[in-house]
Amino acid sequence: MCDGRHTNIGFADATFESEAPHVMHPKTHRIEHDLLGDKPVPAGAYHGVHTVRAAANFPITGLPIARCPELIKALACVKEAAALANQELGLLSRERADAIVRACQEIAAGDLHDEFIVDAIQGGAGTSTNMNANEVIANRALELLGYERGRYEHLHPNDDVNRSQSTNDAYPTAVNIATAWMLQGLAEAMTTLQDAFASKAAEFADILKVGRTQLQDAVPMTLGQEFGAYAVMLEEDRARLQECLPLITEINLGATAVGTGLNAPPGYAEAARAHLSRITELPLVAAPNLVEATQDAGAFVHVSGVLKRIAVKLSKTCNDLRLLASGPRAGLGEITLPPMQAGSSIMPGKINPVIPEVVNQVAFEVIGNDVTITMAAEAGQLQLNAFEPIIVHSLHKSISHLRAACMVLAERCITGITANRETLLMSVENSIGLATALNPRLGYATTSALAADALVSGRSIAELVLQQGLLSADELAALLSPDAIARPGFRRVAASISTEPME
Repeated sequence: MCDGRHTNIGFADATFESEAPHVMHPKTHRIEHDLLGDKPVPAGAYHGVHTVRAAANFPITGLPIARCPELIKALACVKEAAALANQELGLLSRERADAIVRACQEIAAGDLHDEFIVDAIQGGAGTSTNMNANEVIANRALELLGYERGRYEHLHPNDDVNRSQSTNDAYPTAVNIATAWMLQGLAEAMTTLQDAFASKAAEFADILKVGRTQLQDAVPMTLGQEFGAYAVMLEEDRARLQECLPLITEINLGATAVGTGLNAPPGYAEAARAHLSRITELPLVAAPNLVEATQDAGAFVHVSGVLKRIAVKLSKTCNDLRLLASGPRAGLGEITLPPMQAGSSIMPGKINPVIPEVVNQVAFEVIGNDVTITMAAEAGQLQLNAFEPIIVHSLHKSISHLRAACMVLAERCITGITANRETLLMSVENSIGLATALNPRLGYATTSALAADALVSGRSIAELVLQQGLLSADELAALLSPDAIARPGFRRVAASISTEPME
């Protein structure tokens, strides 16, 4: 779900599992029973019959839910909180509750994640994921109690581990928690990238360059201002990400199947929420209307929209970097990206902007994931959205890939960028945009004539100003200094040497 690693779960295996006769050695398999009948389960497995059926039914991506460890940890935290609440309310013996809690804590610490084998994309609104968690926790708890796996008469996946819950409140709550953790990780990576841009902004603060609008020469600015803008863009998006957290930390635990709270005893929802908030160290709050919260996927649409915003702006930034570094001889060549690998199997010496290119591709994926999440949220019907698995899969891919992209861009590109000062200086000196900086002193008509003359003659604005005696060399130098034309206070500098009022 969160990365591209594949497992051995595949269509061929699933077909074999479903069609093969169940003639197996008793030492290698145990028989478990569900509403469809008996089913062999590997003797050493912590998962059970429901997981085995789901693994056979959904050979879709080859990516099991274990590929998103945050989700597995979150599921364990939900089950731990539920067990503690059930014990407090007298619904679960201390012995069973303790065993469940210990099993959950082991899973949250990283144990038994390879037992979570259900495919990330699955039918059933997440029921298979919840069943997978119930079975693994139950069988590990049975071991802790001194029983063999599968001896559910002593501790049952549904009656004990899933007590006072349904998939429809336990699974979404775990999804929200996992998403909140992942958003925190993305925010940290964005901070790293923002700091890298800010550092370059300070390093390039004194380097003049030509600004461009619509790919045409505009007015001068500093390279530091250009990179500083990228840092600010990231800062703004981190703020938008932070605004998502209150939506994600609102949970529906205690809603059970449709939000009416059936099978959740009085006091359970608040007790479970309090335990879960302590365990996860997140400010979890109960949704004010559990019926609405159980069916509404709007929070995920909102988060995905913010992720799309981040992706779009990151992609725009990478487009800029590739353009500014284009060349090295026949492009802009204003900056040089750090060389990371050979760029061609046929052209010697070619170096490509591979890091910005991979970030662009992540952005394209995130935008596509946003469409998937939007359609899946829209397709929900009545009291439940059956398509939350694809929402989770897409959302968590977007978050994890954006996080990785930010770190790669910061560490393998931005920190190693150098400025080509001679190229930048030459472009400024030859720019028609310099005429704009002289408007307050010489007026629009005069500077327009200078610009037209420069275009026809190929001479620079500064050369023409001096030749025509419009300004002295000192006056011109002051007006065209970095502080005068690229700093917020440049008008005050110009005013100090001007004899005419400025518009």
